Amino acid sequence: MNDHSAGPLPATPVADAARFARSEALRWRAHAMIPGGAHTYAKGDDQYPVLAPGFIRRGAGCRVWDVDGNEYVEYGMGNRAVGLGHCHPEVLAAARVALEFGCNFTRPSPLEAECAEMFLDSVPGAEMVKFCKDGSDATSGAVRLARAYTGRDMVAICSDHPFFSTDDWFIGTTPMTAGIPLAVRELTTGFRYGDLADAQAMFDRHPGRIAALILEPSRGEDPPPGYLAALRDMAHREGALFVLDEMITGFRWSRGGAQEVYGVVPDLATFGKALGNGFSVSALCGLREIMRLGGIEHRDRPRVFLLSTTHGAETHALAAATETMRIYRDEPVTARMHETGAALRRELEDVIAAHGLEDAVRIVGRDCCLAYQSLDGSGQPSQAFRSLLLQETIRRGVLAPSLVVSYAHGAEDIAATVAAFDGALGVYRKALDEGVGRYLVGRPSQVVFRSHNTAPADLP
Repeated sequence: MNDHSAGPLPATPVADAARFARSEALRWRAHAMIPGGAHTYAKGDDQYPVLAPGFIRRGAGCRVWDVDGNEYVEYGMGNRAVGLGHCHPEVLAAARVALEFGCNFTRPSPLEAECAEMFLDSVPGAEMVKFCKDGSDATSGAVRLARAYTGRDMVAICSDHPFFSTDDWFIGTTPMTAGIPLAVRELTTGFRYGDLADAQAMFDRHPGRIAALILEPSRGEDPPPGYLAALRDMAHREGALFVLDEMITGFRWSRGGAQEVYGVVPDLATFGKALGNGFSVSALCGLREIMRLGGIEHRDRPRVFLLSTTHGAETHALAAATETMRIYRDEPVTARMHETGAALRRELEDVIAAHGLEDAVRIVGRDCCLAYQSLDGSGQPSQAFRSLLLQETIRRGVLAPSLVVSYAHGAEDIAATVAAFDGALGVYRKALDEGVGRYLVGRPSQVVFRSHNTAPADLP
């Protein structure tokens, strides 16, 4: 690994930039063909400092290599999709075997039933499941089902949670409303996490109109005791469904998701990300009484067109998901991730304290799903200081847009990460004293949801 934590660092921005020469050339080609230069906003150039790898060529375990050959300990692992580690051999073997028989047919594959059985065994509260390719389709399927089941139009989202879908019912609540009709935007409202009174006030403002509440069971910190069950009961009293978005928490909080940890059974739930260890597969699951509306057997209610996609049940993805779930069942995956994350938190907090930066850099979240906050001298969140911390950890061989660990992270990786942060925090300390502009190369990163772009000189 290009580990500069103990040795000298490149002396100039020019020397640093030379490390990413191939990334830079490819980046300008990509922007000419792809809006934003990438197919996921969170992976875009505006989310990273100028001195960052632009393209990852390969990964193994928790290590990745960019197109210039630089090696990193990676966190976030494909936006939390790769829970077991990159190229997990048993998952790859299952996918390869499935591909040898073909990946898509005109009738269902038996893998569809096998994967469904494994999933329903993993998530005890679910009675039926339907697979698709991404989280947005799953959450939008839940919204459609809820509207059909209740006969209502409005949807209530947790306003404290950052993302539910690429579809209009959610994106219309963000600053990026271009292309979304006002009539659609007005069909979604919001409530605050952990605040039952706020949720009740929302129902009172829209009596008899809300089809469903959708929220993540947790963003990292545990919910207030009894909150999720009380919110579900409130939804039911008001005639709405209770939907949990377990894209992040599913198979990370526990094999059965956060709903298992917190002891609440939702009407509908969505899973994805870690479900296939990076393969494209997600799931909408829930109570039979609701899910059956997307089937072909019932006659008492109108049919719901639910998650019908050409590639929704590709065999290799379902084989990968089935094997991934087997590993979560048979091995201590979630326990290991909690233990590794706890060790990482302890050691990083010690380093932060050693630099006197407790008021500027904070480790937050559940041990299995850590993040960090980067604050300026006045204690306010700062994209510039976040970019600086990313820049300096990248220089030391760690790619950490978050601190989300995988099953593959081990003691050696944690030690390398702590050493990289130790060096980076020394620069952070100087930047607080002397100004971040003296140490950050180029423009800071930006938030995804903004109504207009600026024009940073380093982007096409």
